Amino acid sequence: MTQHKFSFGLWTVGNVGRDPFGEPVRKTLSPVEIVHLLAEVGAWGVNFHDNDLVPIDASASQKAQIVTDFKQALKDTGLVVPMATTNLFGDPAFKDGAFTSNDPAVRAYALQKTMAAMDLGAEFGAKTYVFWGGREGSETDASKNLLEGLKWFREALNFLCEYSNAQGYGYRFALEAKPNEPRGDIFLPTTGAMLGFIQTLDQPEMVGVNPEVAHETMAGLNFTHAVAQAIDAGKLFHIDLNDQNSGRYDQDYRFGAQNYKQSFFLVKLLQDAGYDGPLHFDAHAYRSEDLEGVKDFARGCMRTYEILAEKVKRFNADAEIQALLAQINAPNAEVEPFRGAYTPERAAALKAYQFDRQALGARGLGYEKLDQLTFELLMGAR
Repeated sequence: MTQHKFSFGLWTVGNVGRDPFGEPVRKTLSPVEIVHLLAEVGAWGVNFHDNDLVPIDASASQKAQIVTDFKQALKDTGLVVPMATTNLFGDPAFKDGAFTSNDPAVRAYALQKTMAAMDLGAEFGAKTYVFWGGREGSETDASKNLLEGLKWFREALNFLCEYSNAQGYGYRFALEAKPNEPRGDIFLPTTGAMLGFIQTLDQPEMVGVNPEVAHETMAGLNFTHAVAQAIDAGKLFHIDLNDQNSGRYDQDYRFGAQNYKQSFFLVKLLQDAGYDGPLHFDAHAYRSEDLEGVKDFARGCMRTYEILAEKVKRFNADAEIQALLAQINAPNAEVEPFRGAYTPERAAALKAYQFDRQALGARGLGYEKLDQLTFELLMGAR
C-alpha cells in the first residue's frame, strides 16, 4: 500500500464519457462498484458530492439502503471518506447560482441542501468539506450586483460554519476556485482571490482552499505558485490533482498527462513542504476507454505521483544540482547585517551602504544549467 493518501471522487472513475458532443461510452457504475474498483487499483479514499451517492429525488427508504450498502462497501474494502461536497450546479434550480442566486428562495434551498449533504458526509467520517461554486457567477454583469453576490456568499459560509460547529462535525471548509465554465465568469476565480475572501469571514480559521491544477492552468496561471501561496497562508486544506492545457476547456486529464515538468515542481513543493493531507485526483479517463482503461487511468494517476515523488528525492540528493543551488543561494557576508526586522540603526546602515549595481546586474545565475539538469533528471538521463 502506498504511503500517500490517494483518493478519487465517485464522479471521476464513475465518469461515463459523455461530453457536449457525444453520448456516454461506458456504463454507469454504482457507488458500491466504484468503491470496489478503487480498492482494486490501490486507492486510499473515496469522495462524493451528495447526489453522486444519493440521487436528488431518492426517497427516505432508498437513501437508507444506499447508505447501508455504501458503508458495507467501505468496511469490506477499508477505504475511507476524507472529503464530501454538495452538488450546487447540476439541478436547473441553480442555473443562476446557489449561494449567490438573485432568487432568495434558491439561496435558502442551497443552504438546506448543503446542510443535508454535510450531515451525509459526517455520517461517513469526512472531515474536509469542499465548496466549488460552479454556478456562482454570470454571463452578463447587468444581471448581478457583484457586491451583493459576494455578501450572500459570505453569509452562506458564515451560516454553514456555525452549523458545522453546532453539530460537532469538526469540518474544515475548502473553497475551490475556477475562472469560468460552466458560467461565463465565476466569482472568486483564483486561489488567491479565495484566500483574500476567506479573511472576510467570521471564522476564517475554519476555512482554507482546495486548489485544482486544471482550474488555475485554464487561465494561464502557474498552479504551483498558487499552491505555494496557500501553503504559506496555512490554508492548503485539500488539493485536486489532474492535468490541463492552458487556454482550453476544463480537460481534467490524468495527473501528469500533459505537463511533466510542472507536475514535478508541484509534487516537489508538496513533498518539501511536508503536506500530508489527501491527494485527490479530480480527473477522468479518456473517452476512448472502457472499464479496464478507467482502471489504467486511476493507476496511472497514482503511479505518476509516486514516480515524481521519487524524482524529488533524487533532485534533493543530486550532488551537482544541490551544489549549483548552493552557489545560486550563497550568503553574502557584507549584506548580512542588513537582514532582519526593522531597527533605526539597520535602516540607517542600509541607506548608507554603497552597492555595485553593475556587478549585481552582470552576475550570471546558472538557471539555464539548473533547468537542463532538472530535465535530464526527469528524463532518466542522470
